[in-house]
Amino acid sequence: MIAGLNRKIISISSKRQLTIPGAFFEKLGFDDKAECIIRDNELVIRPARLESNGEFAEEILEELINEGYSGKNLLKEFKSRQSKVRPAIKEMLNEAHKMAKGEMESMSYDDVFGEEE
Repeated sequence: MIAGLNRKIISISSKRQLTIPGAFFEKLGFDDKAECIIRDNELVIRPARLESNGEFAEEILEELINEGYSGKNLLKEFKSRQSKVRPAIKEMLNEAHKMAKGEMESMSYDDVFGEEE
């Protein structure tokens, strides 16, 4: 990171709005949407990557690294697994709607996510 660009104090308006400094905005590649995440005792604001299923990216990467993937194989497998997240979530939502309407038998937490190890 360029010296002096990794920290800046900014103001928050009475409407809870803030302005991302221009250098940060450009360096990180913001567009018209930002993603806000609470991590420990911090608020992380980063460019939104709606098409990338970013909410699972860290978990997917951690799993792949633990499985021994690296380099180009890591990238290839990451893209493959990440492309499956959105369709899986859509299917889970469809099933939830069917269960709510009584068109499908309800499932338990363990049925959906498996038992804890």
